[in-house]
This record gives sequence, C-alpha cells and structure tokens, in this order.
Amino acid sequence: MERDEVTCLLILAEELHFGRTAERMHLSRARVSQLVQRLERRVGAPLFHRTSRTVTLTGLGRQLRDDLAPHQRAMDEALARAAATAARRAGELRGVLHVGFSGPLAGEVVMRAAKLLGERWPGLAVEPCEVPLADPFGKLRAGAFDVQLAELPAGEADLVEGPELFSEPRVLAVPAGHRLALRGEASPEDLAELGETPLLTLREGVPVLCREQLAPARTPGGRTIPPGLPVTSVQEALVLVAAGKGALLSGAHAETYFAHPGVCYVPVPEAAALAYGLVRRRGPLAPQLQAFTEAVAGTAPPAGRP
Repeated sequence: MERDEVTCLLILAEELHFGRTAERMHLSRARVSQLVQRLERRVGAPLFHRTSRTVTLTGLGRQLRDDLAPHQRAMDEALARAAATAARRAGELRGVLHVGFSGPLAGEVVMRAAKLLGERWPGLAVEPCEVPLADPFGKLRAGAFDVQLAELPAGEADLVEGPELFSEPRVLAVPAGHRLALRGEASPEDLAELGETPLLTLREGVPVLCREQLAPARTPGGRTIPPGLPVTSVQEALVLVAAGKGALLSGAHAETYFAHPGVCYVPVPEAAALAYGLVRRRGPLAPQLQAFTEAVAGTAPPAGRP
C-alpha cells in the first residue's frame, strides 16, 4: 500500500467530498478517484458509498480508516521529529510562529515559552494573539494561528489537542451584594438557582464543548441550568454581571486579571478544574512547532496548578 493511497483514504474519510480532498492533496479530482479505486482493488471491496450528492464510508472503510490513522500519525510525527533534530543540528530553526492564547493566564505561559524559544533559537520568533471568545477555532482553522494554548477539551475532529499542561480552579462572577457573594462560596448545583442573574452563555455556533466550559447545560446532579444572555467577550460579560443581568463562570485567574466595579468573584471549589493545553491543525508537526511545544512544556506550571 502506497502512502498517497493511505493519505487519500484518511482525508476523504474526513472531508467526505472529492473536491475538498483534491484541494487538500493538491491533486485533481480524477487523480483522487483513481487512488480510491486503486485502494478498493487492493482491498477487494468498496470503501465508500458514492452518489451524485453524497460520499459516505462503508463499514469496511471505517474499519480501515480506524486501523490506518494511528500509523499515519506515527509516521508524520516520526518525520517531524527527524526534521526537527536535523534542523537543530544545523542550527537553522528560523521563521515566525503565530500563537493564539485563550485568556491572560494562557498568554503568560505563551510569553514565557516565547522567551525560552528565543534563547534557544534566536532566528525563531513568536507572535502572540488572543483567541476570540466567540470564535475559539476560526483563526486556527484559517491559518492565522499555527497553534493555540486554550482550554481543553476542544473536541474538534479536525484538530489535534493536548496533553493537559496545567489547570486552575473555577470561580463565579456575580453582582456585588448577590446572596452567593454574601455566602462567599458557590457549588455547581447553585448554577441552577441563579434566578434573575442566569449564567451568561456564548452565541449559537460556538462548539458545544466550549459553550459547556462557560455555561454548562446541567449541574452534576442533573438539574437544568437556565441559559442567560449570550456574550462575545469577557469585558461584555462583566458589564452585564455588574448590572445584575447575569453571572459568569470562569477560571480563577479572572479575579486577578478582570477586577471590575460591582463584580464579586466567588470560588466554586467543587467544580471541575479548567484544563489548558495546545491545540493545532492536523498534519505533520513542523520543526518550529515542535520546538515551541517543547518550550511550552518546559515553562507551563505543573498540571493542576495555575
């Protein structure tokens, strides 16, 4: 089995569209069809159902995809490591990495990693940029970011994520004078009883797992959490909280970085910690990105500590 056949199978299994597969492989649609047909002849059975409008995997196609995908990733990663080693020996790691960060805590880690990377490879620069709250993966998918340090899990099939590098406790931002502010602590079950200050959420279209990190639909006990107004930025959210229009679930760093008049941050010690790790597009790991990944791992706080 040739590598272009394996690559074609895995990309077509992801895209389920011959045109987009051809674009990603920089081939003609006819060539993609030839590769699929050649692979099906090798196997002896169809791997895809095709109609004039749809492409779907057969059961055998799913089996072969699942069996081949780990080997393809392993080969890509092995080649990337070899290229990174060769580049290091030659002292030729150069270029610019565009790195997204989700919030100021992640931003601090990115800046520490950038400093370390600059010391190791003076020809390799990092340009950091904040990830938009309302569009967590748009810039990464568009190629504006090479990688981003963000909350996990991402749960997106076309992206590679992890491992977890560090995490932080959760806090709930409520209006000053709110009953939970007076109590000094909140529980995950309290999120179902916020009344006139419901939990602020994100707009429709934001990936489900990202919305759940900010505004879970249910408490651990299974109670429904009424959704509040959608927000597009932390500052917008804090204005609404201060006005008594909602509450905001966040990582504990918000208390340090986002002090706001009329807003009180209440610990939620029983809530699951907010985890952070790198997220990137699928594909071979370039030597520059491998070097940045190692730098981040060397500068991030231990998992479980902000």
